[in-house]
Amino acid sequence: MAGNTFGQVFRVTTWGESHGPALGAVIDGCPPRLPLSAADLEEELARRRPGVQAHTTPRREPDQAEILSGVFEGLTTGTPISLVIYNRDVRSKDYDALREVFRPGHGDFTYQAKYGIRDHRGGGRASARETAARVAAGAVAQKVLDLEKIRVLAYTLELGGIRAQNLDESIIWDNPFFCPDPAAAQAMNQRVKEVKARGDSLGGLVEVRVKGCPPGLGEPVFDKLDGALAQAVMSVGAVKGVEIGAGFAAARMLGSENNDPLLPGGGFASNNAGGILAGISNGDEIVVRAAVKPIPSIAIEQQTIDVSGQPRTLSIKGRHDISAIPRIVPVIAAMVRLTLADFLLRQRTIK
Repeated sequence: MAGNTFGQVFRVTTWGESHGPALGAVIDGCPPRLPLSAADLEEELARRRPGVQAHTTPRREPDQAEILSGVFEGLTTGTPISLVIYNRDVRSKDYDALREVFRPGHGDFTYQAKYGIRDHRGGGRASARETAARVAAGAVAQKVLDLEKIRVLAYTLELGGIRAQNLDESIIWDNPFFCPDPAAAQAMNQRVKEVKARGDSLGGLVEVRVKGCPPGLGEPVFDKLDGALAQAVMSVGAVKGVEIGAGFAAARMLGSENNDPLLPGGGFASNNAGGILAGISNGDEIVVRAAVKPIPSIAIEQQTIDVSGQPRTLSIKGRHDISAIPRIVPVIAAMVRLTLADFLLRQRTIK
């Protein structure tokens, strides 16, 4: 397996590199007769698009997806949907100095070890640029989720140690950090300015809440819904940890504290399980958190080696984000959508 395809029934293969002519996705298994147009993909792509939010890379890509197949007269046909996003603002010469040097924190060394060749221009396939194709595919997956009125909400919970204390959905997309707490967003802005001035970068937490998911999604025992969600979210390059529900806090609880009592009228008194029990959705809100590492491309001088194993020092210049947040927020939401769409269609084969 080459590892470029995700899902079993709703299958997505992404292709392309950061500095290639284009990137895209092929989606197989999408049900027919769902309304779909390029405009349906634009809102999510705009949230991930570079050169828009404050403190992100100045690389300016329009990120307008074209649908090449699988749609006729505004409806999906049930055949493979092919999407393409052209790279318009490529400056490969910015990476000439990195041809023979491994960047700390990047996939340069491991791609070389695996394949014996690597694309040094922005990381090639390992670049976060690849995630534009995931976001476009995730927008298609939402069309499947719409059949069950499933809603996926993602936002920045924490950035640079500053955590949102309030959740106001109405303001998430009105600030440059996609944060649901206006006071936290202001503090994040100041923190980013301080770190940027030092030539360093920041990590944080992204939270996803899924509303309206029916009970019963998940395949025991080796294909549990929470395991699949963790794998999907961890497949995003900057993610180094995933929590479901109470997550690591559950390890510090008593059983009497962690258990979610079932209520006679339906539902649960609490949601430490994060909407999933025994690997199967329980009908409650699904809660997923992703720990996002700091961007490894920093101006501060670092120790490394070149392709010959000789010691080098490296200060990375060029166009880079200070943090993967907030542009990673729609990416993580897309992976949750892709996972749920796949499990929803799998469930329909047995019920």
